[in-house]
Amino acid sequence: MSEIHPIEVPKWGMTMEEGTVGEWQVAEGESFSKGAPLCTIESSKISNELEAPFDGFLRRIVVGIGDTLPVGALIAVSADPSVPDSEVEAFIAEHTQSGPAPAAPGASGEAPSPVAQSSPAPVPAGTCATDEGGSATCATAGPAPTDTGGVVVPESLRGSTDDSVFATPHARAFADEHGIDLGAVTGTGRAGRISLADVGSAVTAAGGRMPHREPARRGNGPARSREDDSAVPATPVARRLAGELGINLHDCRTTGTRGRVCRLDVEEAARRFGIPLPGEAAPPSSALSPTAPSAPTGTGTGGGAPAPAPAPEAVPFSPMRRTIGSRLQASYQTSPHFRVRQEIVLDELLALRRSINAAVPGVRISVNDLVVKAAGLALVRVPEVNVQFDEASQSVLRFPHADVAVAVAVPDGLITPIVRSVDTRSLSEVSGDLAGLITRAKAGRLTPDEFQGGTFTVSNLGMFGVTGFDAIINPPQAAILAVGAGLPRPVVDGDGSVVVRTVMEVTLSGDHRVIDGATGASFVGELRAILESPTQMLV
Repeated sequence: MSEIHPIEVPKWGMTMEEGTVGEWQVAEGESFSKGAPLCTIESSKISNELEAPFDGFLRRIVVGIGDTLPVGALIAVSADPSVPDSEVEAFIAEHTQSGPAPAAPGASGEAPSPVAQSSPAPVPAGTCATDEGGSATCATAGPAPTDTGGVVVPESLRGSTDDSVFATPHARAFADEHGIDLGAVTGTGRAGRISLADVGSAVTAAGGRMPHREPARRGNGPARSREDDSAVPATPVARRLAGELGINLHDCRTTGTRGRVCRLDVEEAARRFGIPLPGEAAPPSSALSPTAPSAPTGTGTGGGAPAPAPAPEAVPFSPMRRTIGSRLQASYQTSPHFRVRQEIVLDELLALRRSINAAVPGVRISVNDLVVKAAGLALVRVPEVNVQFDEASQSVLRFPHADVAVAVAVPDGLITPIVRSVDTRSLSEVSGDLAGLITRAKAGRLTPDEFQGGTFTVSNLGMFGVTGFDAIINPPQAAILAVGAGLPRPVVDGDGSVVVRTVMEVTLSGDHRVIDGATGASFVGELRAILESPTQMLV
């Protein structure tokens, strides 16, 4: 292999925006085969192994364990041992869009980085400047450099690029975006190939300007943005609080209405950076504050002052916990929740379950399997609940089959793997699929298509003895079913006698923008009819 290949943060699913690099299975200087695990990558939903997309030789690991980077960011480089180190370093500099620091004059022949180098101030057109030796430099009048999105392009470099110019994809895309003619740029890469660093050097050497680029956020502490945040959409309260705390709005996640940063987003950023909120005490220190009152002496058993209370442990949010918090907060703020409750008698369902498990070898049907199957049948009978709400187009997406997500508790939070087309599957198929999904979810080995989407969610806390609760809708879905434990209760039978039955409470949470109360009542009515006459699930 004579080429240099990047190894980047993969995109596992449409909602993945960044990944945290975990343990490496291949060390620098080792070869690997296509399909071999290189390292673990943790997203907001799963932790999975990054498999090698090709056979290669690991020359450089450019990030550390715990680093969090956006999708597509460079994390390592593969190249044959015969490729010079200088070419590998130049490749890394190009793909991270920042080159090495400029060397002292005469120390190296390498071109300085467009970000790190400093260029002399351009002389205004029509004026002359005199240097220390008395030589005058005059600037001729001409068109002013063009500012395109913070990149100032000199007139001498403006134009379009011919297809025959040998340049990297990054350099060509940058030139196309900012109207730069790469034919006027000298390439320093292999065979004269023009890199992004070459474009930056040419722009600054001609009197233009390249934007400063922030480094990737490191895992040992979040980076602070220095960009102008005046154009970031934010509520007045959030902007005022951010100004008081010295927080850049670019560092805040956006969970407010209409895509704005809200007060809770600023407070979350403050906690992430260790900034105390107004009215909160400063972070505890090892020494007592000089103004703090002294503790009384002689009150302990040994006659000395009591030991200070231990400081609380600060546990940072994991990517999964952060995503759960922002999504559910947004759901609760934007979706007007209404709830419909129903009590369901389970005696016939439990009898059917015992009969199936005793009669069919290798099949172990759970109550949760039966609830998921019944929910799938009820969804196709009441299709107005089997929907998603598309915020962007303000439209309702109605689905022909029921893809039921099931909330599963995992160490860092919860995840909702999806059983597809529940309405068309047999009980044993639903049970087998669900068991496999739960196992992979707890091991962090779900694939994106196994937990993204879904038309409805079932959240069952009955196994923990919870009799009833309210669940928050999982957007873009429009409803979620909270399932409690089945407990023996006195029930008035049809002939007026009081008998003991096993009763389970379910609560449907619906998005009132999409589902009306009567529609929610129809759904729980169908669900009750199916669960109380469970043989419907066998045909």
